[in-house]
Amino acid sequence: MKKVFIDGSAGTTGLRIRERLAARTDVELITLAEEVRKDVSARRDALNAADVAFLCLPDAAAVEAVGLVENPQTVVIDTSTAHRTADGWEYGFPELAGRRERIAASKRIANPGCHASGFIALVEPLVRAGLLAKDVALTATSLTGYSGGGKKMIADYETAATPLHQGGRLYALGQTHKHLPEMLKVCGLSTAPAFLPIVVPHHSGMEVSVPVFARELMGRPDDVRAAYREAYEEGLVRYVENADEGGFMSSAKLSGSDGMEVSVYGNDERIVLVSRFDNLGKGASGAAIQNMNIVLGVPETTGLVSL
Repeated sequence: MKKVFIDGSAGTTGLRIRERLAARTDVELITLAEEVRKDVSARRDALNAADVAFLCLPDAAAVEAVGLVENPQTVVIDTSTAHRTADGWEYGFPELAGRRERIAASKRIANPGCHASGFIALVEPLVRAGLLAKDVALTATSLTGYSGGGKKMIADYETAATPLHQGGRLYALGQTHKHLPEMLKVCGLSTAPAFLPIVVPHHSGMEVSVPVFARELMGRPDDVRAAYREAYEEGLVRYVENADEGGFMSSAKLSGSDGMEVSVYGNDERIVLVSRFDNLGKGASGAAIQNMNIVLGVPETTGLVSL
């Protein structure tokens, strides 16, 4: 039985990972008593005793935690931003070409960001297929449930909400969102998209949309659909046709799921690429467990709520 430690198990990502692993009989959770949960010595022992260690910590704390790992066999899956573009770390999106095999062989895996996951799922296969140029100027809008902001934002929405919380709230107005570097690197883009993340008043769920004009597309909409069908034959991402709800698309549809849907809408002049998933699922905890499953050599949807 493999031993698993969640460093930062009290946060939203750590709690979801613990919830997903609780019913499994193939892993044993290493837990720390509350009084030593933040003790460096206790954490060091737990990290080095684990076959797989999840880091559900702020960036600086995640870097510190990696420095505590001395066991060469411990696989570290970091859910923070700290290592997503770092040398020596494998980017944990197994549905992308060639990455599943590299994840399986890696000891250092950087879990993707939630917004980044939706954008990359839509754009990377098209750049790789030559349907979008690497210097294409894109825009992306991402609706996220408020759980993506952590415990403070959850409390704001659930116990201290104002009338302003009833509408979508655009943020990262300076176009410097922390997910942009991984979006650029993983997609192979030379130009960052104009990115519009918006917090919406439901707990979890995410919807990323990327509009593309025909003049930017080196092919036709059906070529895009074909690229998605080929890219997403296995894993947690699926290409789905006519996934709308009577002409609407809710960002809350896949709340509670660990899967992701990608779809294509529009016409020959303008298309809209859409990904929908749970910001705590394929956008965080579900993806982390999927990566662990691949490392352990078990079916990658084990213990997950997939589509």
